[in-house]
Amino acid sequence: MKITDALLGEHGAFYAQFDRLEETLPHTGSAAEVREQAALLAAALVTHAKLEDALLFDRMRSAGADEGLLDTMEAEHTTIAGLLISAQGSQDASAAREDLLEAVALAREHFSKEERLAFPLAESALGAGVLAELGVSWSQRRDVFLGDA
Repeated sequence: MKITDALLGEHGAFYAQFDRLEETLPHTGSAAEVREQAALLAAALVTHAKLEDALLFDRMRSAGADEGLLDTMEAEHTTIAGLLISAQGSQDASAAREDLLEAVALAREHFSKEERLAFPLAESALGAGVLAELGVSWSQRRDVFLGDA
């Protein structure tokens, strides 16, 4: 499996979580509940971003892919993580909710850029063979068994 396919699959799981957060957060009155939701999202989303940076974007950069796009992708990872940290640290339910919903909105936009721009660039810059090798690395880091990958 190519790493881009694996990361797209992770995006699909995140979209369901984003939908649920956008549906429920406006009705959440407790800062503690919002902080818990931010922590749950951060646990998954930050590791997703770190894997993209370390496995895919670093390799794309080494292959001479568009530095500006890669810098933007990594900066957006940092911005989203910062919003999640802020939401987790807030004692004010409204502020925590605002930060978490902003993180979700930015993550949606970010995923769209990856799907439309970064992943197709990875295909052309690295090729299917390298993406498959990176898919094996992804599976090892995620402890996902791919069989005869």
